[in-house]
Amino acid sequence: MLSLHPMNYLSVEHISKSYGDQILFEDLNFGIEKGQKVALVARNGAGKSSLFKILVGLDTPDGGIISYNREVRIGFLAQEHGLDDNLTILENIFIAKNPMTRAIAAYEKALLENDNDALHRAHDQMDQTGAWDYEAKAKQILGGLEIHDLEKVVGQLSGGQKRRIALAKVLIEEPDLVFLDEPTNHLDLDMIEWLEEFLNRSNMTIFMITHDRYFLENITDEILELENKQIYKYKGNFSYYLEKKAERETLEESSREKAMNLFKRELEWARKMPKARTTKSKSRLDSFEELKEKVRKNTDPDALELEINISRLGSKIVELHRVKKSYGETNIINGFDYVFKTGEKVGLVGRNGTGKSTFLNLLTQQIEPDGGKVIVGETVVYGYYSQTGIPLKDGQRVIEAVREVAEYIPLKKGKTITAAQMLERFLFPKHTHFNYIEKLSGGEKKRLQLLLLLMKNPNFMILDEPTNDLDVFTLSALEEYLQHYPGCLIIVSHDRYFLDKLVDHVFVLDGHGNVRDIFGSYSTFRATMDEMAKAEKDRVQAKELAATSVKEEATKAKTKISYKDKFEFDQLEKEIPVLEKKKKELEEKLSQVLDKHNELMAVSDQLGKVVEELDAKSLRWLELSELL
Repeated sequence: MLSLHPMNYLSVEHISKSYGDQILFEDLNFGIEKGQKVALVARNGAGKSSLFKILVGLDTPDGGIISYNREVRIGFLAQEHGLDDNLTILENIFIAKNPMTRAIAAYEKALLENDNDALHRAHDQMDQTGAWDYEAKAKQILGGLEIHDLEKVVGQLSGGQKRRIALAKVLIEEPDLVFLDEPTNHLDLDMIEWLEEFLNRSNMTIFMITHDRYFLENITDEILELENKQIYKYKGNFSYYLEKKAERETLEESSREKAMNLFKRELEWARKMPKARTTKSKSRLDSFEELKEKVRKNTDPDALELEINISRLGSKIVELHRVKKSYGETNIINGFDYVFKTGEKVGLVGRNGTGKSTFLNLLTQQIEPDGGKVIVGETVVYGYYSQTGIPLKDGQRVIEAVREVAEYIPLKKGKTITAAQMLERFLFPKHTHFNYIEKLSGGEKKRLQLLLLLMKNPNFMILDEPTNDLDVFTLSALEEYLQHYPGCLIIVSHDRYFLDKLVDHVFVLDGHGNVRDIFGSYSTFRATMDEMAKAEKDRVQAKELAATSVKEEATKAKTKISYKDKFEFDQLEKEIPVLEKKKKELEEKLSQVLDKHNELMAVSDQLGKVVEELDAKSLRWLELSELL
C-alpha cells in the first residue's frame, strides 16, 4: 500500500476487471480527497457492485493499483450486514476498534485494576476522544434509524433491521472514509431524511452507490459514471451530472456522425483492396478496424422501451366501504372509505409497521377485513409487485421465464412482439437470454420481474418498493412509462423523487387506524406535515408561555400583597358565613309570606340585597385567596 498526500484518501490507477469473456471495466483512474462526497452511478450489470467490492477489499482487480492513505480509518456498508447474530445490538455496535472504544476499554480496565496512573491517563483519553458521549451518540443514531431494543439478539431480527443496525454501526464508528452501498434500502422516508441531514452535517468523506436521486442531489459533490467500461467524472451533484452528461453525449453523437462518414469511405476502400497487403495498407486496415469499433460503440446507451398494452378498465374499479383491520391491539385501518377512479396515481406512505402491506393485501383481497367490505370490479386485472418480487425459479433460463407468460406480447395499436424481442427492449441482449436467472445481478432480476408483471397487461398496478436495486436510468424509463399509464397505480416507495414524479395524492397511514388523504406530490405531503408539526409546536409553546405568564403574575402579585388585603381577607372569612346564614333565614321567611303581598315584596327586596352582597364578597374572597 502506497503512502499518499494527507488530503488524498484513495487513488485508483489503471484497474481492470473481467469475468470470463465479459469485460466489466478497464484502465479506470480516479481518486478521492478528504471531505469529498462521491457517488458512483451506472446501469445494472455495468460493474458498479464489482468496483465497490474491489475498493473495500472484498475482491481484487485483474490489474492496476489501489492506494489508501495509511492514516485514514475506513468503514463500509456492504449489501451483507456483517453482524454477529449471537450478540446483542449494543454488543455489535461496541465491537468497533476506534479511538473511543479503545478509550472506554482502557478506562474500564484501570477501574478494575485500581491503577490510579492508568486511570488518570484513561480519563484524559476519554476527554480527548469524546468517549463519554459515545454510548449516548450510539443510541441517538439507533433512534434515528428506529432501532430501540438494544439488548435484543441480532439473530432474532429481520433482514431490514440488521441492515439498519449495520448502517448505524458504521455511522457511530465515524470513519474518515466511508463506503456506502445503497444506504437508503430498508429505510422509511423519515429515516432517509434523517440520514440525509446526518450525512450533510458529518465530516466523513463518502463514496456511495445509491439509486435515490434526491440523495444524489442533496449530498454529493462529485459523480462518477461507469459507462462503456470507463469512468466519466462530473464535479457536481445529480442535476449538474445530468446537464453535463447530456452535453457530453451531444458532442459524442456529433463525433460519431463524422466517424460514420469516414467509415463509409474507408469501407469502400477496404472492399477494393487487392489481396496483396503492403505495410502501408496493413496499417490502414488496422486504423479501419479501430474506426469500425468506434462507430459500433453505442454512445446513446440502450433505453428501456416500455410500450405494453393494458386490459380495458370498466367504470367500477375498486371500492372500500368502512374497511377495518387490526392485529391484536395494533389498529391498522379503522373505517376507511374510498372509491378509485380511472387513471389515479396514489402514493402510500407511513412509518415501518403502520400497515402498508396489510392495506395492499386488503385491496387485492388476499386478506379479509375485520369489518366493512372491499368491492373489486369485474374488469380489474391486478399487477402486484411485492417487496419480495415475483418468484423466479432457480435452474430456469431468462427466456424460459418470459415464454412461460407468453410467446407473443401484445403492444399498442394491435402490434405484437416475441418474448426474445421483449427481453431486448428490457435491456437483455440476445447473448443473455439463455443465462440462468440465479446468475443475474440484483438489478437485472428486478428488471426481469418488472417485465413479467407488465406482460400480464394489468390495469390496476400496485408497486411495493419497486425502485430497490434498479439503476437511475431504468428508473427514469419506468417513470416515463408510468406517467402515461392509463390504469390505476398505487406506489409504496422510499424513493422521494419517484413519488414526486408520479403520484397525484398520498394516503398516509398513522399507525393508529387513520388514513389521511393528502392531494399533491410527496413533497406536498411533507410540507403539509411540517406545517402541521410547526403549528402544533407553536400551540404547545404558546400554552406553556401562557401558563408561565400566569404563574409569574400570580407570584408577582403574591409578593406585593399588602397588610390591608390580608386584613380584608380575614374580615371576609367572618362576614361571608353571616351573610349565608342571613340568606337562609330570608329564604325560609319568604316561603312563609307567600300570601301576604306587602311582606313578600319587602322580604324579596331584602333577600336580593343579601344575595348581591354575598356574591360580591365571595368573588373578592376568591381573588384574595389567589394572592395569598
